[in-house]
Amino acid sequence: MLTISVLGCGYLGVTHAAGMAELGHQVIGIDIDPEKIAALADGRVPFFEPGLDELITRNLAEGRLRFSTAYEDAATADVHFICVGTPQRSDTSAADLSHLHAAIEGLAPSLADGCLVVGKSTVPVGTAAHLAEMLRVLAPDREKVTVAWNPEFLREGTAVADTLRPDRLVLGVADTSAEAVLREVYAPLIEAGVPVVVADLPTAEVIKTAANSFMATKISFINAIAEFCDASGADVTVVAEALGRDPRIGEQFLKAGLGFGGGCISKDIRAFRARAHDLGVGHALAFLAEVDAVNLRCRDRVVELLRKQCGGGFTGRRVAVLGAAFKPNTDDIRDSPALYVAELISREGGVAAVYDPRAMGNARRAFPHLTYTTSPQDAARGADAVALLTDWQEFATLDPRVLGKEVKSRNIVDGRHLLNAEEWQQAGWQYVAPGRPALQN
Repeated sequence: MLTISVLGCGYLGVTHAAGMAELGHQVIGIDIDPEKIAALADGRVPFFEPGLDELITRNLAEGRLRFSTAYEDAATADVHFICVGTPQRSDTSAADLSHLHAAIEGLAPSLADGCLVVGKSTVPVGTAAHLAEMLRVLAPDREKVTVAWNPEFLREGTAVADTLRPDRLVLGVADTSAEAVLREVYAPLIEAGVPVVVADLPTAEVIKTAANSFMATKISFINAIAEFCDASGADVTVVAEALGRDPRIGEQFLKAGLGFGGGCISKDIRAFRARAHDLGVGHALAFLAEVDAVNLRCRDRVVELLRKQCGGGFTGRRVAVLGAAFKPNTDDIRDSPALYVAELISREGGVAAVYDPRAMGNARRAFPHLTYTTSPQDAARGADAVALLTDWQEFATLDPRVLGKEVKSRNIVDGRHLLNAEEWQQAGWQYVAPGRPALQN
């Protein structure tokens, strides 16, 4: 058992802290936000993630997990995980590392000689070396403080499983002693058969950005094919099925629609390109600009489909917007494609009537001028069109005949290819989806 501190109690940090406590370590989460820390210490998680509340409550009760605003409370930890955010800078597409620098500056005076500082945040290559140099300056009397990098691969909605049953562990280390400590941290997972990839520091940093960039490329690829299918009369869902059966390609991330959102992938691919430019190899990742552009076009294409269903414009029209979170099983609305669409409908004089199973509170705070409803049926009442924009399972089971009794016109844009098109058509709906030829009634 080790003593572990986790700096940054946002989505990544809270999940990692709870996971490390569940593995049997003594864990303290550190954050400068006193309200957040008070809530966590009371077992209240400030965001929705399936299973996380129970994990935190259990480990608080068993004494393995606690939270604090004081860096000094982390002084005795053997391992310090840095889990702060690295958002996009406001002036460029590069990553903003100010929170990371602040965490190191706050932690350095409390470091014990011989401890390990481990980054988990997604960062530009070379960041670990820079932080090691910062620590040499800020903690010169602690010569044995070592830096490692252990990138996270959490998916919102399945983060607890991704922490306790990951598909791989990446240990970015500069020496065998750091590797040994990280293997001790993750001993239960390694004993259970989780594969371990050992890399040097820059390689570990690149692995995470490369992974996100590949996923983004695959998603944008199938959405580019959807654009082509719209022009050619082909069906992107059948194309995707055939491609997915090729073992060289695989079926994951081949679902056309609104594309990706959230707080990670978009900013990560932009930061990756910015770092490539800094290193003089911007041409190598130039294709990521089109990956980004395709993703943004997806949203406008769905808006255009809705506009056509509303007679050419949204003025005086009501659109039921099913979904606000950027993906299901989360309340995260950062860069939400669904809310992007809702906002455009509102700007063009329409009423965007929004419903989401979990993200209503966050959506209301960020977009107070939109209309919020209590159910899919409430959103659809009197609607000229329905837009399915987040693929919650609740929406997959909607009865088209029941919903059809609420709307003014039976028009639906399935932005996530979630529904059975034939079933909705048979119920009298005009069903359209990106990359699918129009169905004949």
